[in-house]
Amino acid sequence: MGSNILLSAGADIDFMIHGIFSYEFFGQTVWITTTHVCVLIVLLLLIIFSIMAGRTMKRATEVPTGFQNVVEMVVEMLDKMTGSTMGKNAPKFLNYIGTIFIFILISNISGLFGLRPPTADYGVTLPLGLMTFALIHFNKFKYQKVKGVIEGLCNPWPIWAPINIIGDVAVPISLSLRLFANVLSGTVMMALVYGLLSKIAIIWPAALHVYFDLFSGAIQTYVFCMLTMTYISDAMTTE
Repeated sequence: MGSNILLSAGADIDFMIHGIFSYEFFGQTVWITTTHVCVLIVLLLLIIFSIMAGRTMKRATEVPTGFQNVVEMVVEMLDKMTGSTMGKNAPKFLNYIGTIFIFILISNISGLFGLRPPTADYGVTLPLGLMTFALIHFNKFKYQKVKGVIEGLCNPWPIWAPINIIGDVAVPISLSLRLFANVLSGTVMMALVYGLLSKIAIIWPAALHVYFDLFSGAIQTYVFCMLTMTYISDAMTTE
């Protein structure tokens, strides 16, 4: 019976994955989807916020008011988060951590405004994981040198090297899949609520949006950035 309900209502369930238009690229059909549009909207919001923040801080007052309060609060929060995790290395990575934190957070909570969260697409979360992976190993080779990296792979015995390599390769996959799966699950749940309970889905789904989009979105943003900072800090350890 349950499967029949799902099948009968399948046409009414909208997961907000739509192809908007397509074009030919080297003989291949490439689609521009709702994910691309939502990413563009998020990026435009961040660019506008950055421009406004820059202009505000150029004429900042000693006693902050209005938008200056918001900018300083965001910067202090990110500074405290990176400082408590990365210590003396925090200033080197504050810009990167701050950028991905704000991008992921705005992407996660964009569902509150009727958008499909870009992070519900693995094509968005995987590049984030790969960037972190590249940054981890860049710093690992920079601080531990080739000898230290090889010794780390062979720790505690050389026979463990394949397992350690698999563990390193799994880092971007686990980071990206964790973020993707948690955001996608919320998107799917809300689509099912509106698709199967559309006649009674009035007002009360707002509470679910607060949990899936706001609360869960903030938690996943924090987890992604904390793991990123932890991995990078470990890579910079020379002992």
